[in-house]
This record gives sequence, structure tokens and C-alpha cells, in this order.
Amino acid sequence: MSWTRRSSQVVYENAWIRVREDAVLRPDGRDGIYGVVETRGPSVFIVALTADERVVLVEQERYATGSRLLELPAGNSEGEDPLLAAQRELREETGMAAASWRLLGRLESMNGICDERQHVFLATGLSDGEPDRQEEDGITAVRTVPFADVLRMVAAGEIADGQTVSSLALAGIALGRFA
Repeated sequence: MSWTRRSSQVVYENAWIRVREDAVLRPDGRDGIYGVVETRGPSVFIVALTADERVVLVEQERYATGSRLLELPAGNSEGEDPLLAAQRELREETGMAAASWRLLGRLESMNGICDERQHVFLATGLSDGEPDRQEEDGITAVRTVPFADVLRMVAAGEIADGQTVSSLALAGIALGRFA
């Protein structure tokens, strides 16, 4: 038996998300309630790699957790094609542009509570420019870190954003960094 939605109501909505509460019949046959966060479009995560194999990270203050984290450049597609959104987000958050883009994969980042899908891109052939939304997004710094060090930082808990970790895993697999 699978989940069956009996009814649904929107309990909160803003420009980025909608939260709905569904009355459901659970797989075990019992009635239940399930809350789902719907996003306005897929997200994009960019593993931007410099010519000397350094990963571009942003240091970002996150309101929801009160944390300052190292993350990959990322954002919502806002209805755009995911590649165009990734190009825009890289430019907005780091000021960089990339000559080459490769889709590494698609992930369901928080599928227990959210319908968000994440497109992960590898960006290479980087050139510098001026970022234009750092302050608005709470970005306090842009750093580049050797790929091997990024993996050690994940293992040490210094990079703790789950979507960044999963995106780096896809990049590590694509680049042959995992045996």
C-alpha cells in the first residue's frame, strides 16, 4: 500500500515557498497528517572549479539556523532554465562566469518534507567579475579551497550544509576523486 492524499490545504505561502497540510491515509492503513513544503522551482548548486582545481565556496549567514556556513554558490531557479539560473547565481554570489558547464546530476535534497529538486552543475574556465547580491544573501566572503581539502573539510564537519556536501559528492564521483 502507498500514501493516499485525502485532502489538502495551503497553510502558509510567500514568494519562495508554499506549505500545505495533507490529510493522508498512511501506508499502514492509518489516517495521518503530512506537512509538505513546496518550492517555487528547482534549486541550482554550482561546483565552480578553478584551473588549479580549487573549489569556489561562499561563507554565508543562514537565518533559519543562526549559522555561518561554507557553501557552494547556489540558489533558486526562479522559473528559469536551471543552467541559466546556475550561471546567474554564480555571477551574483561570486562575480564569476564560467566558459564550460556540465550537469552532474539531480538530487532530492529534503524529500521527507519538501518537494525541492536540486540541479548540480560543474563550472570550469572561470573568469572574475563583480558579485551583485552578496549583501542581500548574507554572503560575507568568497573562498577557494583545493578539492582535496574540501573533502577533508566535509569529513571534519567544517562544511556542514547537506546540499553542498551532496553536490560535492557528485563532483567527486564525476572527477574520479573517490575510489
